[in-house]
Amino acid sequence: MYTLYYSPGTASMVVHMALIEAGAPHELKLVDIEQGAQRDPAYLALNPRGVVPTLVIDGRARHESAALLMMLADRHPDAGLAPAPGTPAREAFQQWLVYLSNTLMSTYRFWFYPPELGASEHPPHVRAALAAKIEGVWDYLDAELAARGPYLLGAECSAADLLLAMLMRWSRNMPRPASQWPALARLADLIRRRESWQRVYAIEGLSGW
Repeated sequence: MYTLYYSPGTASMVVHMALIEAGAPHELKLVDIEQGAQRDPAYLALNPRGVVPTLVIDGRARHESAALLMMLADRHPDAGLAPAPGTPAREAFQQWLVYLSNTLMSTYRFWFYPPELGASEHPPHVRAALAAKIEGVWDYLDAELAARGPYLLGAECSAADLLLAMLMRWSRNMPRPASQWPALARLADLIRRRESWQRVYAIEGLSGW
């Protein structure tokens, strides 16, 4: 039994999906970010940074969405979350997880939280620079998917695609959402048809793209 501390539509979403994909027994604990529950001392004892997700594995609190996907892939090798260890495809899977975490997730952090760059709201030139960096990632990923897709690893879906689809969703209110890139839009359509995506939407009360 896993325990996932989550907030709807945040970075915990992909871990929730992975648990469903793996058929892993789990319980959910809501962290109400709007009410400041991420700063509650009891939660900070599990996650000192006060962010979601936190996944409790065998009594140990673990963090970071991409890392949690790797852990779940290792613990549930038959779930299809990742290719077999020691294969070239597994190396590519790990590469994509780190890339998405280092580029998109870190840049999104600045996009959504201007105070982390020292302002209550981004000046126009900073906002434009952050948007351009994110759009550059979409350019790269769309070209990769167009050449070798429909998924990041080719014909087979993995947890890296679940992570990418979640990050695409975060762009829905940006000046150019990721769905405007054709190969990315095709991948998003494939992921949105999956049972795990639909169940997470129902459980977390999500709507729209």
